[in-house]
Amino acid sequence: MQRRTALTLALASLATPAFAFPEKPITIATGYAPGGSTDIAARLLAERLAANLGAGTRVLVENRPGAGGVVAADWLRRQPADGHTIMLVESSSHGIAPNALVGGTRYDPVADFSHLGVIGTAPLILVVNNNFPAQTAAQAIARFRSAPPESLTYATSGVGTILHLATEMLALDLNTRFVHVPYRSGGQMLTAIFTGEAQFGIAVLASAANQVRQGLARGLAVTGRQRFPSFPDMPTLAEAGVTGFDLETWNVLLGPPNMPADIQAALNRALVASLAEPELAAKLQTAGVLAWHQPNGPTEARGFMQREVAKFRAVVERTGVRLEP
Repeated sequence: MQRRTALTLALASLATPAFAFPEKPITIATGYAPGGSTDIAARLLAERLAANLGAGTRVLVENRPGAGGVVAADWLRRQPADGHTIMLVESSSHGIAPNALVGGTRYDPVADFSHLGVIGTAPLILVVNNNFPAQTAAQAIARFRSAPPESLTYATSGVGTILHLATEMLALDLNTRFVHVPYRSGGQMLTAIFTGEAQFGIAVLASAANQVRQGLARGLAVTGRQRFPSFPDMPTLAEAGVTGFDLETWNVLLGPPNMPADIQAALNRALVASLAEPELAAKLQTAGVLAWHQPNGPTEARGFMQREVAKFRAVVERTGVRLEP
């Protein structure tokens, strides 16, 4: 009898092999070229994900730039759902484009993906030319309110970007109008502000931080609901008098749709363990990302995406900003 039981258990173990993941290198895709803040965050995360998934695990980063991450996002949803191809996404591809792109995107930003966890949030920063007549955020807001409509110019990295949306939302909140001067990149945008081609702009914090520290322009306020640890003395726009202003970009780790629950759980555990490491959190902060330490399972990540997509839908509808395909 004992022999028969042992044989049954042995056969059962052969029929249901132990869960083994990953079976090959994992690729984290990004929708941007190497060197930007999204790429930096992906590479920082890849190193720690590999360590937390187990000895011998390799995690690679693949850059698939195009249309602010839209091309890569559409590609991701058609990949095998085996956990070996995932993507670090942000607000452009999954918050703005689905709501602002004329005709919409081919993918649903929530339903067409598996949600592995939130990586972090990244505020924007109000930057003004050094000759702009305001030394503080409150003074700048007062200047924006009092200046005749369309008398002040602002730079962005392009039409339909979060920088464009944020500044148009600011203009609406202040009951005024600014003149938009779009450039092809964040670098060109910042150069335009430094040289005075544009008087101000709302920039990605990670892109503008070094130039602000060097005194090339004045950083006056951040756009999130809280101050950023790297600039503790810099107020939020809400603190400076723009009541309720709260618009940030973010990074979320997604996979193709219908990933098995055990694979989602394994990747989520590795992500949460990585974000809990002080060294990674510090490196992400240097890259302009505040690591996410709130409840962060797949269910919470999906809820986060649903709320953010709704938030950006409201901003797009309010500002009227649209993107041509």
